[in-house]
Amino acid sequence: MAVNSASAFSTDIENFIADETLPLARRQLVAYQFGDPLTLDKGRGTTYTATRYNRLPLPYAPLSEGVPPIGETMTISQVSATAQQWGDKVTITDVAEMTIKHPLFKKATELTALQMSETLERNTMNALMAGTQVNYVNSRGSRGALVAGDVLDTTTVIRTDAALETLGAPRYMGDEMTDTKIEANAGGARASENPRAMPHYVALIHTLVVGDFRSNATVVNAWTYSDLNRLYNYEAGEWSGIRFCKTNMIPSFTGVAQVNGTAGTAGNLATNATYYIIVTASDTQNQYESRIYQVSSSISVTGPNGSISVTLPNIVGFTFNVYVGTTSSPTTLGLSASGPTSGPMAGQAVQLTANTTVVITGIGSAQTPPAAPATGLTVYPTFILGRGAYGQVVLDNAKFSYLKDADKSDPLNQLRVIGWKLMYGTLISNQQFFARIEAVSAMTSTFG
Repeated sequence: MAVNSASAFSTDIENFIADETLPLARRQLVAYQFGDPLTLDKGRGTTYTATRYNRLPLPYAPLSEGVPPIGETMTISQVSATAQQWGDKVTITDVAEMTIKHPLFKKATELTALQMSETLERNTMNALMAGTQVNYVNSRGSRGALVAGDVLDTTTVIRTDAALETLGAPRYMGDEMTDTKIEANAGGARASENPRAMPHYVALIHTLVVGDFRSNATVVNAWTYSDLNRLYNYEAGEWSGIRFCKTNMIPSFTGVAQVNGTAGTAGNLATNATYYIIVTASDTQNQYESRIYQVSSSISVTGPNGSISVTLPNIVGFTFNVYVGTTSSPTTLGLSASGPTSGPMAGQAVQLTANTTVVITGIGSAQTPPAAPATGLTVYPTFILGRGAYGQVVLDNAKFSYLKDADKSDPLNQLRVIGWKLMYGTLISNQQFFARIEAVSAMTSTFG
């Protein structure tokens, strides 16, 4: 158990420190505002199942006089999501609280609240990354086909908007039934001539891609809107009728130079066989595999037993997964003694520490790594959302615990504990109601 004692803050004790603490890097939380709230009743398990009644087919011929139609059968489709419990805590000793200049209990309360909201945002973003509808700019066929200069452009935005509308994805501030009534009662007139009041799709855009967004002459920046009270959180502007909200919590993909693998003679890999390795790095803040390293050539394993050693890159703030297989695009995690010792991935080559050498001794469970961009390129997703694309399934609302009193486990009242828990999951309500555009950016950061 991690306990924050006075010794952990020795610098604060020994030196004069200002009353005010430095601000944290700001996370831009936007995805939560577009998810439908979905309540899972207690006592009904952890899986939320949403039911949709499918459309009836249109009649293909007029009625015959005196002959009733055969009629249609109503059908349904269902999607499900499972609520999981998330939470964490901070423990502070009474000595730390008494001797440290800053109000530790208050700061711990602020940090745990921030941690909870960022966890919700991260998990929602990671769920959206599983969307099946993808457009690559300039009509590229895949992530690996993107090249420098393939930035977000008007043609791709319009193409994605048209594709969602063709599929019937509802817009915000107006659904299918409302649109039908407007057209029937007003001869096709729009609800308002104010473009900010018209039904629209919304977009989640990476903060670096906002630079490409604002460089386009057809973009209407949010600060020029006539009604600034109608802005979404972190709204950047409007492009081709879509309202874009910026966030720095969208994962990106970077194709990185190769790592080396060396064959060994100890392990359970088949001998006299050829293997391929992919290493992915996950940012510890979003746990998404955002950097993809590929071994340039195959590795031949010989001897009575086989293994492959890989030295992981030395980058701070990342953990690593190692994939191994007999094809150039392996889809299986390797077995490694360096992996976690408990949980569903026990023994797998996952969550590995930077700058360590991992020995792959076998082929583990089937898992597919993200597709790699070309080496040296970073690819940024932009999400175009229709209303009802996803929802937050909540079984138990967020609860915060503030423990400052003595109990049997702490009879002398030496510990203060601040924690939170939340049981929820993200439900993708309809894959056809949102899409992802993938592009590079002319504004890629050169920091770090």
